[in-house]
Amino acid sequence: MEIKLDENMPQALAERLCAEGHNASTVSEENLSGASDDSVLKHATEESRLLMTFDVDFGDIRSYPVGSHAGVIVFRFNDQQWTALKEPVERLLRSGALESLPGSLAIIDEKRIRFRRKKDV
Repeated sequence: MEIKLDENMPQALAERLCAEGHNASTVSEENLSGASDDSVLKHATEESRLLMTFDVDFGDIRSYPVGSHAGVIVFRFNDQQWTALKEPVERLLRSGALESLPGSLAIIDEKRIRFRRKKDV
């Protein structure tokens, strides 16, 4: 799967995704640090990359409707360090849900994963 990590995501996540066989690029690698949310999502969509972010604004389906992008995963955590993110990421990878997310939205917190899939709209 093609994935773009927002600038607020830890490098360890990119490494873990690559170890799992995914192609993960970062906003920083593409000189998009500081770019607007719209610009970041536009680049991800043009590259058919699922966007992973801590930015809860991407979870607003009025601004970013399901089906208008290549997919978004929003992590809702107080602690944005890899140590807090690791177990929920492992849960996501084990679930097999990542492959069903193109065009969809997932909100992940410490305890659960909620989906708003393209077909649900």
